[in-house]
Amino acid sequence: MHDIALSNKTYKLEQDPYSYRLQDPEKPELFREMFPYTETPKIAFNYRRVPENMPEDIFITDTSFRDGQQSRTPYTTEQMVHIYKLLHELGGPNGMIRQTEFFVYSEKDRKALEKCMELGYRFPEVTTWIRANKKDFELVRSIGIKETGILVSCSDYHIFHKMGLTRKQALDKYLGIVKECIEAGLRPRCHFEDITRADFYGFVVPFAASLMELSRESKVPVKIRACDTMGYGVPYPGAALPRSVSGIIYGLQHHSDVPSEMLEWHGHNDFYKGVVNATTAWMYGCSAVNCSLLGIGERTGNVPLEAMVFEYASIRGHLNGMNTRKITEIAEYISNETAYDIPPMTPFVGENFNLTRAGIHADGMMKDPEIYNIFDTEAILGRPPKVSINNTSGMAGVAYWVNGYRARHGKGELPKNDPLIKKIYDWVASEYDAGRITVISDGELTARYNEYAGGLY
Repeated sequence: MHDIALSNKTYKLEQDPYSYRLQDPEKPELFREMFPYTETPKIAFNYRRVPENMPEDIFITDTSFRDGQQSRTPYTTEQMVHIYKLLHELGGPNGMIRQTEFFVYSEKDRKALEKCMELGYRFPEVTTWIRANKKDFELVRSIGIKETGILVSCSDYHIFHKMGLTRKQALDKYLGIVKECIEAGLRPRCHFEDITRADFYGFVVPFAASLMELSRESKVPVKIRACDTMGYGVPYPGAALPRSVSGIIYGLQHHSDVPSEMLEWHGHNDFYKGVVNATTAWMYGCSAVNCSLLGIGERTGNVPLEAMVFEYASIRGHLNGMNTRKITEIAEYISNETAYDIPPMTPFVGENFNLTRAGIHADGMMKDPEIYNIFDTEAILGRPPKVSINNTSGMAGVAYWVNGYRARHGKGELPKNDPLIKKIYDWVASEYDAGRITVISDGELTARYNEYAGGLY
């Protein structure tokens, strides 16, 4: 029997030809054609395309204090509280950074969580990630938490090989845990771990449909976080499941009736697709993308939160209240206060992201910074474009550095042929003529500027 119903999205009668039920095989489905392990993973195409369906309300959630702490020296309580305040300021009054999640197992994490809640911010809402047992449910409820994450691994790699269960046993166990969570007075957020290697129609869809039925019965919202745990997701139209990001989001909505606001994408960057996959999830119907500051996370990291700030602005044409200058403040704080080394080429936050070295580029920057700067980085991030002085910088590079230095000290611009610039350029050239191979530091240039300017002016 086929179900025919009026869609509240298209306002047309739509037919759902099939209700997917749990398939419970004796052996795990590992998709060996796609994931041979001894070779690189394969991307298969079946040319089935699904419609874009971007929600009106799209937003960011944060996992800097959970996934982001699994791959670095843990933050202190004070550091976590300070970063939480900066997240609040970055996200702005409209809740663009809607939630952030904490561990609750150490005294340090619990103290940080409680201090953050005491600040009384509406955004980001403090949530948790816990082990699925009654003791932990009672712990987080006693703190005042409303929502918690629960791990519900969904690929046969995890169900068969890690947990030693069948799919039916796993589904029954998960549903029991989610019911206990609801009975404890909490909103469950179900982390569908390893969804991009899971049997989508044989396990993911029927499991998600069961969760939505449970949500309707209990009148408690149940959120589904689609976790691309290994970074296997791909954004390409016509890609086959289980790797198709658009297919996953469409399928959860269309076959399991998961509302956009209850869908969240959590990606990793193992194949350099973290950001584009997160944007694809937005475009095909997922309201939330889960990120970490600076992309810090397991293995290659999570989707960088700062990247999705600019993805949102690029798609929507505005920032919806986000304060992008806080990105620079956050990066400087994490670097200076937690001894974390930000790779210098990292977009938006790395030391060299808006630095040019070539003389011909510096010459263009002197004429118009827009030629080689991605946007007004000084206005948007508080980071004016810079040049690095080396053997290819030329007079133009030295002039750009000098005028930037003078501007910071309230002095006027000098022409490229000014004697001071020529004198500093001659010194730079002499350094490389003598065999130097490293760049000239700002400290060295400042010393030469002060030495030569005193004699010329």
